[in-house]
Amino acid sequence: QVQLVESGGGLVQPGGSLRLSCAASNIILSRHDMGWYRQAPGKQRELVARITTRGSTNYADSVKGRFTISRDNAKNTLYLQMNSLKPEDTAVYYCNAQRTADYWGQGTQVTVFS
Repeated sequence: QVQLVESGGGLVQPGGSLRLSCAASNIILSRHDMGWYRQAPGKQRELVARITTRGSTNYADSVKGRFTISRDNAKNTLYLQMNSLKPEDTAVYYCNAQRTADYWGQGTQVTVFS
């Protein structure tokens, strides 16, 4: 059974940083296009950042220059480094893996508050 387990969320003040991790089991992340999505209360889930099997990355305009997606193939783990956090970044963040199927983690809460 494929498992994606996110961690690293928490409470942080504006301007702070967090690093999210997504540890994978029974799936090889390097063979999948990977993404971080987020969903704020009352809003649709949206793509935050994506990294392809070839290592190409793309980001939502709202996080460009502040967030960095990366993958450690040896650890089979996906990361999202989030800097200069803003209150509008508050959401549940989900890890996603895509190939022939779509896999999701359970999410980790990020709350940015003054």
